Amino acid sequence: MGDTPRARNALFRFADGVMNVVESPVIWFREKIVVPNQNDYAWYHQKFRRVPTIDECYTDDPVCIQEAQQQFKRDKFVDNEILSILRRRFEDCVLYESPDHEVKCKHIWEQYNEGAENWFMKYGDIGAYGRVQDAYMKQKHRMIWERRHGPVGTGMKGPVVTEGDH
Repeated sequence: MGDTPRARNALFRFADGVMNVVESPVIWFREKIVVPNQNDYAWYHQKFRRVPTIDECYTDDPVCIQEAQQQFKRDKFVDNEILSILRRRFEDCVLYESPDHEVKCKHIWEQYNEGAENWFMKYGDIGAYGRVQDAYMKQKHRMIWERRHGPVGTGMKGPVVTEGDH
C-alpha cells in the first residue's frame, strides 16, 4: 500500500476501503491456494495422453473406438496446422526473396510438398467427415497394393515371367 497515493477526499478513501475489503480475500486466495497448486507446463497447449489406435480396439468396444476417433480428429487438426505453417513459410519466402525465390525457397517448397504428400496419403479421399475406420482401411488397402504392385505411383507390375513359361 505504500506505493499507491492516498485518496484526495473522503469519498475516494471510502471507495478504496470497500475495494480492499472485496479484493483482499481474492488476492490472498489466488496467491496462497491457486498459484502454489498450479502445474507449470513448458508448453502452451494441452497435452493429451495417447489412446489405443483403431487397430488395437476390439470391434465390440465402442468406448475405445470413440477415443480412437477423437485421437484421429486431433491428429488431423495438428497435421492440418503443420501443413498450413509450411505453406505460410513458403509464401513468406517467395514474397521476401522474389525474384530469386525459385532457388532460395526450393528447400521450403520441397518440405511443403513432402508434407502435403504425407497428408494426402493419410487423410486424402476420405472426406471432411472421414472416420478413423476409413483411414485405417485406406492404409490397409495401400499396404496391400504396395505388396502386390510396388510403391503407389510407379505403375502396376506386369505379369511375372518365369523360365518355364516360355
